[in-house]
Amino acid sequence: MFVFVCAGCGARLTVPLSQVALPAHAHQKYGNGVQLPVLMAPGTFAVDPEPSGPPWRKWEEIGPDEAAARGVYAPVSALSDGAPGAIVIAPGDADGTVLIPGNRPDGYCCGLDGADGPNVACAQCSLPVASRVDDCSLWQAMWLAPDAVRRLRIDGHGAAPPTWTELMAQNAGTPPYEPIASWRARTEPGHWANYWWSWSPQWEAAAGQALAHLLAASGGQPVLVPGGLAEQVFQRALTALLPAGPPARHAVLAGPGLPAPGGDAPILLVPSHPRTGTTWAPADPVPYLVPLPFGVWRWLAFPVPDLPVPMSGVLPAGVRHDDFDPPAPHPPRLFRADLYVLRRTLVRLPAVRSPWLRKILDDLTHPRHSGLF
Repeated sequence: MFVFVCAGCGARLTVPLSQVALPAHAHQKYGNGVQLPVLMAPGTFAVDPEPSGPPWRKWEEIGPDEAAARGVYAPVSALSDGAPGAIVIAPGDADGTVLIPGNRPDGYCCGLDGADGPNVACAQCSLPVASRVDDCSLWQAMWLAPDAVRRLRIDGHGAAPPTWTELMAQNAGTPPYEPIASWRARTEPGHWANYWWSWSPQWEAAAGQALAHLLAASGGQPVLVPGGLAEQVFQRALTALLPAGPPARHAVLAGPGLPAPGGDAPILLVPSHPRTGTTWAPADPVPYLVPLPFGVWRWLAFPVPDLPVPMSGVLPAGVRHDDFDPPAPHPPRLFRADLYVLRRTLVRLPAVRSPWLRKILDDLTHPRHSGLF
């Protein structure tokens, strides 16, 4: 367990926290005017290894050689020249901080977006220490500036990360669809016209990340994924983006609780550990491992059936009406991977320097691909 303190005066800025892997949807911008929940679970923090925040440099200033040294292998509009290692926490886990008065430059929509640098200061010495994010379509978070805070261990040892077996017992997975709220729901609580059932933003971000790896693993050949939910999530985009015709490469789900993959599947869809970020790997190496957040992978590997439709007629004695929940409505549209996460992941894969994959990257926003993302 750790606490973060102000680098200027040493005042404590957070409650005790334990480290977890950076979520795949940490930098996602979802929809327009959508109210997203808190990014991090209470009592946890994650570290973004890349530079973040201002100042920003355009691609023309950076060039391909410097960008490649920073792990970016295809053009982007701009890269941050800020400090690497920003720490993200749940806003409710901040302690001893205050919003900087008047720190609301133009460009915000419904709240704070943190794009212009720290908007939160240490309550004791007024040093800017963090960026509070709560704007519409962004995950609510507090990003601690790495050069303004220090991490202090508050115990001698931490609990060992759960094993894959323990994770399987503890984690039921992340449902693929959920109710989404518009920003109006904040001002009109209980007004259900402001909610609708949609594919989970976490799933769309995870699919964007995994789709980038699937494209890189394809070698420019068709890729087939298992039927069912995995097919709904990946196959439409893979078929549209990759050339048709044999031979096709097969991607299968593999991981704890599943049979050992056969030798004809060179691509495995596997879970990443939610605490450490490490990717599950089989005993016998395979050419390509495509990581998925554990909660998404678990639902793909072990889907939970819909709840039964409420029974009609007279309820049995002792049973209340609300003991029966209606099945979760299915989203009214086909699944779409998150385009921003897909592009962000692709440009950070060395394989994107291959002409065929670079062409896919450049064509992602072509009108013929409308509806995929």
